Amino acid sequence: MSELIVYGFPRSTFVNIVRLVLTHKEVPYTFHDLEPEMGKPSHLALHPFNRVPILQHGDFTVYETSAIVTYLDETFPNPSLQPKSVRDRARMNQWISAVNSYYYPYMIYHVSHERNVFPELGIPSDEKVVAHALPKIEVGLTVAERALAHGNEYLLGSELSLADFYFLPSTYSFSFAPEAKAMFAKGQSTNPEDYRGRPNSLSVIRRWYDREVIVRAS
Repeated sequence: MSELIVYGFPRSTFVNIVRLVLTHKEVPYTFHDLEPEMGKPSHLALHPFNRVPILQHGDFTVYETSAIVTYLDETFPNPSLQPKSVRDRARMNQWISAVNSYYYPYMIYHVSHERNVFPELGIPSDEKVVAHALPKIEVGLTVAERALAHGNEYLLGSELSLADFYFLPSTYSFSFAPEAKAMFAKGQSTNPEDYRGRPNSLSVIRRWYDREVIVRAS
């Protein structure tokens, strides 16, 4: 089998989507940390828009997360991560689009960066950015909580799909922010008016972590 190489940097949410898919399928690959090369000719030769992730499979190179994970699922189809039903595939793609548009920008770009990344660089958090993002995240978690209700293990019910691999890295990284811990802790409340409780979302993160999918992919 031709060698698989994933190019990116370890903390990238979208790079981790690709790595989680490969780990779940137990497909061996090499990880190439591009962080020292970001924006340099060697990087731009692989991705002209100066982004990650990038996948190289023998003489074939592809970028953009959705293109990569679809290629991987069709190249290594066991276990399949795309539903057979047209409507279920539509729901899967709806979730993928929602993560890209509503979850990642607010959970990661606004809150996780401000709370976890910038302080490591000596940059103070912008409280206005965080405050603006939190109501958007509340909406997103409410939608996810409904999808995961009634014992559903995954976003599409009982069937694991690419949608779950998109959902996990953003919610997992966000869970380390102080605001996230408060939101998830409220899930233990017995007050039915405590609409911010997220026991189902939290259980998904814990279950995936317990399965060591995150650990093995890191």
